[in-house]
Amino acid sequence: MTQFDPRPFSLRVLQRVGDVRAPEVRALAWACLYVFVLFLAYYVLRPIRDELGVAGGVRNLPWLFTGTLVAMLAINPLFAFVVRSWPRERFIAITYRFFMANLLVFLLLLKLAEPAHQVWVGRAFFIWVSVFNLFVVSVFWSLMVDVFNAEQGKRLFGFLAAGATVGGIAGSSLTSGLVATLGQTWLMIACVVLLEVAVFAARRLVRMSQDFERSEDDKAIQCAMGGGVFAGMSHTLRSPYLLGIAAFILLYSVTSTVLYFQQAAIAEASFSDRAARTAFFADIDFWVNVLTLVFQLFLTGRLLKKLGVTVILCALPLCSVIGFTSLSLSSTVAVFVAVQVARRVSNFALARPTREVLFTSVTREDRYKAKNFIDTVVYRAGDQVGSWSYAAMLGLGLSMSGIAIVAVPLSVGWLLLSVWLGLRHNKQMATSTGDTPLVTQGASYDQAAR
Repeated sequence: MTQFDPRPFSLRVLQRVGDVRAPEVRALAWACLYVFVLFLAYYVLRPIRDELGVAGGVRNLPWLFTGTLVAMLAINPLFAFVVRSWPRERFIAITYRFFMANLLVFLLLLKLAEPAHQVWVGRAFFIWVSVFNLFVVSVFWSLMVDVFNAEQGKRLFGFLAAGATVGGIAGSSLTSGLVATLGQTWLMIACVVLLEVAVFAARRLVRMSQDFERSEDDKAIQCAMGGGVFAGMSHTLRSPYLLGIAAFILLYSVTSTVLYFQQAAIAEASFSDRAARTAFFADIDFWVNVLTLVFQLFLTGRLLKKLGVTVILCALPLCSVIGFTSLSLSSTVAVFVAVQVARRVSNFALARPTREVLFTSVTREDRYKAKNFIDTVVYRAGDQVGSWSYAAMLGLGLSMSGIAIVAVPLSVGWLLLSVWLGLRHNKQMATSTGDTPLVTQGASYDQAAR
């Protein structure tokens, strides 16, 4: 006779896929909804951004990356001011609704601007989406490392990354299938609605986490954080650990930008129709996300728990060393696509959730301010370095193989940095009491049921 299992169906399913504890289920569900709608919105906007960027000329992309960095530098202190002035629930809503208002303005400009001005509106939109993406995702992960601790992050961040991937798949499919029918206007309106859903999910998660406060210190999360508007930058520059994370992000961004420019050049040469280019970018995103999802659901949490932060953090730079070495030996389109897909899957499935675990060993202020500075300004500085370096290498007459040779030693240095970062994180977690998770693991399911 089969013994009755008292666990809820959702918990049984989650525990078949990974190690999820009963008290974590509701918080994990809201967090997954939160990240799902964020990435659904972004992957609807991303192909539109890429198409408008290509329409403005691939040769002008380095200037767009420059504009993005300038915008990041301008917005980062404003975000820090919002963080220090309002509690989490308020500043998350303010940030997202600011971007919602911006999106509505761009919708009107793209609809009403004269044809001669469309290119410039498209370029501004390219910069805006590049800023939007990093800010809204950084705010999400800042909240996650504030709600869950390092041990939970190893088990649960793979699920959150999977929620992002499912959102990416849905967004890519939606854009690829409906852009020709609905046009860009209605897709952008849908993104406004999705961002409001993200605000609602974030509010529920914040209020839920307050039910699990364990000490007087945790009551501070209900108040404004305080601190300086430039604390994110100053703390990063003073801390070897945060500086190491910044260098990790910088090296990833530089190498990714080089590959992005090569992808843009291929699209410009292969597709003359704007809708076809948009669909092409969306299709690439779709297949990358499908492959990533398999890893995130079934491997990320298990590998992080079994192998640890150091080993998994090394996966992306190691993949880059192998990939750029392969491109230096054979720079065919097939090899390039394989390298690009492998790197993106490795980043989304392994590097990203592991990278977020690194922030669980820093202070609450640094989880929002320093993390946002690294995720936005440092990341876009890497774009800047990568874009102009790529243009300079082309100017020197380097081929794809030659550019790949330059990237190999860069990736080796990145790999060594990853080893140091992982070991430093483990040391910090071992020598500090650390924050107890806001979503308590208090009891097993059987104990909670009793």
